[in-house]
Amino acid sequence: QVQLVESGGGLVQPGGSLRLSCVVSGSFFDIYAMGWYRRAPGNQRDLVATITRRGNAAYGDSVKGRFTISRDNAKSTVFLQMDRLKPNDTGVYLCKARVGSDGLADYWGQGTQVTVSS
Repeated sequence: QVQLVESGGGLVQPGGSLRLSCVVSGSFFDIYAMGWYRRAPGNQRDLVATITRRGNAAYGDSVKGRFTISRDNAKSTVFLQMDRLKPNDTGVYLCKARVGSDGLADYWGQGTQVTVSS
């Protein structure tokens, strides 16, 4: 069983910062790509940022230059540093990891709420 647990969400004013974390736990032998997504209306999941096992990052257009994704492979953790936050960044942020366990599969966390408002 593989579990992902996000933390670090909250209420912040426009222009502020937050740092999200996602820890992968359970029975697995490796974690490959990891990423953050934002839940959109209709339960769609919009890409925020992804990072490979080697640290190569990619970002959605709306967050480039403001958000930074990183990971600590030894701690099975991925981070999202969110700076210069805007009201449009509000939403539930979901963590995703491609995990080698009993086969190779994508796992999702439950999400953490980020609200940007004055």
